[in-house]
Amino acid sequence: MLFLVRLLLGKIIVETPKYELLKSTSNYEIRKYLPAVVAQVTYNPAQFDGDKDGGFKLLANYIGVFGNPLNKAPQKIAMTTPVITKASEKIQMTTPVVTKSSGGEDEIVMQFILPSKYTKAEDAPEPVDERVVIREERERKFGVVKFGGTATDEVVEEKVKDLKECLEKDGVRVIGEHLLARFNPTWTIARFKTNEVMIPVE
Repeated sequence: MLFLVRLLLGKIIVETPKYELLKSTSNYEIRKYLPAVVAQVTYNPAQFDGDKDGGFKLLANYIGVFGNPLNKAPQKIAMTTPVITKASEKIQMTTPVVTKSSGGEDEIVMQFILPSKYTKAEDAPEPVDERVVIREERERKFGVVKFGGTATDEVVEEKVKDLKECLEKDGVRVIGEHLLARFNPTWTIARFKTNEVMIPVE
């Protein structure tokens, strides 16, 4: 019961990605994230009746959130936070913390960052569902802004716009599209939710 109350109130009680804080201002932080292994799916929301978070269940099934893990070990994998989402990149783009894509304009990439004990993609159990891909993310830098509440499209768009303006004003070069990091379950009380917009920087 106490566990559920803590989640409702936005308490983050699982592993989060490790990073080095390079710069902190009143408007944003510059962080260098260590290499990580992720499980990801790339999908069009139309596959899930328009649900932009439709890929969540595929990833949750892979690590065993709802029961037996759908991986070939089979092995339960600890949940971490945040859940990362972004629009898929154009095919010519090479990306940290995002994905190579088929180039579909409406596609979304969702990622679970696997626990830090997995240091290489081959260390992680192989997914049963071929839509789940395991890949390695190299070290990468982001401009980051943290905000609370529900991360609606309108709120995220405004945060991205403001962050880009602040970074460019300070001479920080943006080198990719933003990611949305959400740290809490959907049923966490809105005012206690933690979110971050992350923009790759040089």
